[in-house]
Amino acid sequence: MFDALAEKVQSAIEKIGRKGRIDEETLEKGLREIKLALLEADVNYRVVSNFIKDIKEKALGAKVIKGVNPAQQLVKIVHDELVQTLGGEAEKLNLKGKPSVILLIGLQGSGKTTTAAKLANYLKKQGKRVLLTSVDVYRPAAMLQLKKLGDQIGIPVFLEEKEKDAVKIAKDALLKAKDESYDVLVVDTAGRLHIDEELLEEARKIKEEVVPDETLFVIDSMTGQESVNIAKAFDERVGMTGIVLTKMDSDARGGVALSVKGVTGKPIKFAGVGEKIDDFEPFYPDRVASRILGMGDIVSLVEKAQEVIDEKEALSMQEKLLSGEFTLEDFRQQLRMIQRLGPLQQIIRMIPGLSSQKMLKQLEKAIDDKKLKRIEAIINSMTPEERRNHAIINASRKRRIAKGSGTSVKEVDALIKQFVQAKMAMKQMKKMQRKMAKKGGRFPFPFM
Repeated sequence: MFDALAEKVQSAIEKIGRKGRIDEETLEKGLREIKLALLEADVNYRVVSNFIKDIKEKALGAKVIKGVNPAQQLVKIVHDELVQTLGGEAEKLNLKGKPSVILLIGLQGSGKTTTAAKLANYLKKQGKRVLLTSVDVYRPAAMLQLKKLGDQIGIPVFLEEKEKDAVKIAKDALLKAKDESYDVLVVDTAGRLHIDEELLEEARKIKEEVVPDETLFVIDSMTGQESVNIAKAFDERVGMTGIVLTKMDSDARGGVALSVKGVTGKPIKFAGVGEKIDDFEPFYPDRVASRILGMGDIVSLVEKAQEVIDEKEALSMQEKLLSGEFTLEDFRQQLRMIQRLGPLQQIIRMIPGLSSQKMLKQLEKAIDDKKLKRIEAIINSMTPEERRNHAIINASRKRRIAKGSGTSVKEVDALIKQFVQAKMAMKQMKKMQRKMAKKGGRFPFPFM
């Protein structure tokens, strides 16, 4: 998401930065490009107008900071405005009840049912006892889908499949949650292909019955500006406390994310960033703004690493790398650790210095997740002895490994060569670390 917008915004800022100072004429041209980029991204016109107006006022009124070029100064101003447009401070769930109730509302096809499971899974990781329920009495498949998802993540799902009164199901689910001391009840409501009176009235009655701590409107990021208007209509008739954006990993233009806070006044609280249950995260406006401007998102990368990589495992790998005892067995383990973080393209986008659109295009041509799988296949085709001691791998062994992994001898050769070079680099790093230690300094290990 945001790729096309990010490229155009970064390009406009770069053009302004070539000038010695930010004058009104240069700024006007650059802001015109940014404005067109935002409108093409399907951002609400009023939101765009306010955004451009605020940037212009702050850029022309900004004091020149010594040692900071115009582009850097403008990036800071644009970043701050993007953060405000996206919602300002990240807002957490407000769960006070016992049990707390979260009501999910929205149109059919927005991803409510999957979001219910993802949210329940997220809360479970926070140590909460969660109960899921579906009150979609119009689509039996919706109840079955939620039950299947609940089974996958080990979270109970309360269903009354023969009951046709959605309000009664919600009431019964709340009673069960209270009786069995659940911390949170997540209610997945029915949707329609469009807004109608029946849908809004049913959502309103369910809300009155269960009195939710949070009423979250689920929006498909790919549906564009129309979904923002639908969100506004829901808020006016039913009321909501926040928004969940789905399909944030898609090639959608980004207009929904940049418009919805300004139009509804309600914060984006979560974002679905993939198809897997774990692809769900709190929405941080500052981090999203940084990604749009090619500044990376190292905080999210570190949090992801902490979630999927065991600290003891990482430290053990670091010690092996620096001790020179690193084997192809260890190399395979490190590849698997990297793959746990997610697709390489997503990882690169979070690294400052590598996340500008120009750099991303170059790296994405060279980096491919399929290459990692081929490398792992080559190592898997080796014997344990070969993985522990690569020096014994002769020509006949290479042919056997290539055949067993469905690759070529050339690829096997290239892997062994890269592995040897990596070991040599680790030894050099160890020497540098020792020199720094003697001088009383510290050489930080860059990969863990």
